Amino acid sequence: MPAGLFEQLESIKESLNDSGLEALSSFVKTKQSLDQVDAANIQVVMKTLQSLSSLRSVLMKGLESGLRNDATDAGIAMRQKWRLCEIGLEDYSFVLLSRYINGLEGSGGSASLAQCVAGNTSVWDDTLDALIIGVNQVSFSGWKPEECIAIGNELLSWKKEGLCESEGSEDGKYIWALRLKATLDRARRLTEEYSEALLSVFPENVKVLGNALGIPENSVRTYTEAEIRAGVIFQVSKLCTVLLKAVRVVIGSSGWDVLVPGVAHGALIQVERIIPGSLPSSIKGPVVLLVNKADGDEEVKAAGDNIVGVILLQELPHLSHLGVRARQEQVVFVTCEDDEKIADMRLLEGKHVRLGASSSDVELSVSDGNVSDISSEPAIIQKPSNSFSSPLATDELSNVSEPKSYTSGENGSSSVLELAEASVESSGAKAKACGTLSVLASLSNKVYNDQGIPAAFKVPSGAVLPFGSMEDALKKSGSLESFTSLLDKIETAEIENGELDTLSSELQAIVSLLSPTEEAIKSLKIIFPEDGRLIVRSSANVEDLAGMSAAGLYESIPNVSLSDPTNFGSAVARVWASLYTRRAILSRRVAGVPQGDAKMAVLVQEMLEPELSFVLHTVSPSDHDTRVVEAEVAPGLGETLAAGTRGTPWRLSCDKFDTDVATLAFANFSEEMRVLSSGPTDGEVVKLTVDYSTKPLSVDRTFRQKFGQRLAAVGQYLEQRFGSAQDVEGCMVGEDIYIVQSRPQPL
Repeated sequence: MPAGLFEQLESIKESLNDSGLEALSSFVKTKQSLDQVDAANIQVVMKTLQSLSSLRSVLMKGLESGLRNDATDAGIAMRQKWRLCEIGLEDYSFVLLSRYINGLEGSGGSASLAQCVAGNTSVWDDTLDALIIGVNQVSFSGWKPEECIAIGNELLSWKKEGLCESEGSEDGKYIWALRLKATLDRARRLTEEYSEALLSVFPENVKVLGNALGIPENSVRTYTEAEIRAGVIFQVSKLCTVLLKAVRVVIGSSGWDVLVPGVAHGALIQVERIIPGSLPSSIKGPVVLLVNKADGDEEVKAAGDNIVGVILLQELPHLSHLGVRARQEQVVFVTCEDDEKIADMRLLEGKHVRLGASSSDVELSVSDGNVSDISSEPAIIQKPSNSFSSPLATDELSNVSEPKSYTSGENGSSSVLELAEASVESSGAKAKACGTLSVLASLSNKVYNDQGIPAAFKVPSGAVLPFGSMEDALKKSGSLESFTSLLDKIETAEIENGELDTLSSELQAIVSLLSPTEEAIKSLKIIFPEDGRLIVRSSANVEDLAGMSAAGLYESIPNVSLSDPTNFGSAVARVWASLYTRRAILSRRVAGVPQGDAKMAVLVQEMLEPELSFVLHTVSPSDHDTRVVEAEVAPGLGETLAAGTRGTPWRLSCDKFDTDVATLAFANFSEEMRVLSSGPTDGEVVKLTVDYSTKPLSVDRTFRQKFGQRLAAVGQYLEQRFGSAQDVEGCMVGEDIYIVQSRPQPL
């Protein structure tokens, strides 16, 4: 311990209470013991770290209490001493963590940890404790404290739980490692976000200041990196790396994750994101993109129709909108999280490569450049089983209460339709499917699969503002002529000179000022409680089709109410306007759909407040196995999944023909989206930090098994009724499963 820190700690002894004095004494004693042992004795280093963390915690609690307004000069001076001690302890924790990591690597590092897990996980305890302490130090320093606390709670919980021989029918060692991996990935993400935050703030400011002070250019250039590497966050990152390497060995992971299998040949080009313009127009041949970041809403071919493969350097839900679109566009898509593999890939930039991805392996190698096409592994789609009755019959539909429509628009169409009356022609495939789902839900209560698992589900109540509603609003506002003129121009607008962006913005500006007619609002108030919370969703004639899912391309606005017609009308207008975003326009161009042919209806539904939301595919997207339903699950609202929020969902593979449920991944999203029942109906949601040590799907194997079995039964039922593989979105509210959408699954 530096002499300065020792003197600082001595200077505050008189101000410490009994617990503070005890913490200080413990730290001094462990530090003295550390000075007397070999540098490689990581057990003593660990004890010193623990006592340091306890002492710093005492100081932080005291500093958080604040000073009285009438504090004396002596009191203010003592507080400054406390702060200097706290900073000194942070600096010394960096030294201790570095010493611990050196000792860990000297004793075999990740390889030693991976070998020891075969018998028990007790040898991991110290390393996990070191990581917990490191994360706590980051929290004390003010970086995302809620996230740090959640990560610490999870690590502590997984450590205490230890290793079981089995979790239900699953291997206990595998599940333990898979669960731990999710939290380790989350901790590493915490360190990456810290680095990204510094890099977004420091470089330009440091350059200006460095030049002004005459500091050598090399020192200026390396300042930010040096600042990151000199902090506790760097040691936390190193610990995550060691532990993740060991965990990957335990679970047999190579660091790759395959979203869309196949083989692609092309030039390896690195880009920051998958957006139009990111790929140089001078590149005409096939391209494999090496992508740093993704939001999950991108469309690959909109960035270039010569893109045949994507390697994304971050995790991504398999069933996110981006994953679904890549599958539909037949673009080989993988992610990689192994630092060594990423470094090797960067060396291949600009070279012609072969990317081969299967459900079991990924291979990237330099090729001779003679192959310029892409080929996917053949998908073997088996005929669906006959476990359920045949598709919905006409007489079953007749048993449902007669649908109603309300009022008429200027174009002769009904201004509001009940879901059961929605058709593809009047309201789009999504609204039609929701209407069919409402019928199927009423029939599902008596349906069980061969294993006796219920296929019952519910649907939220809903109605539709059909095609023509937006045009009625345009006529009423007097802006139809301007709108039509812009729409004609956008068909041939160029991208490079900004013409398309300008026209897109002007179109959206016109449409976003619209609102539904008063008659439509009155009709909706007959269907929904006036103070009920609603969600408004797109239902275009160019989405949810077998050849064009357009998943996530158009807006959904949650948490609005008819009691606030201004916000409700604005939300509807935002959905209409989303038909003319840059991405939507380019997506239709790629698909060969004329812009004037695109129409937008608006689906209005009861707002649910789920504990869990899921996306499931009734045929495995990775190997086209028709026996299994694959589900991805997130806490809270489903937008976390659909938008590709950074992190991983719970991923389950559920057999349709027996009760087997395999856990493929545990969730580690940092936040869940919620709608608070007491909050405003302003189209916004709240984001809450998630602690997975409290989530049944992470900690309760029985709950996970039963939930997966129910998803398999519901998925198979919907597949049978719609007559094809389905891409299904739903959620769990209490003990009830709700289905909010079902569309053809891209295969």
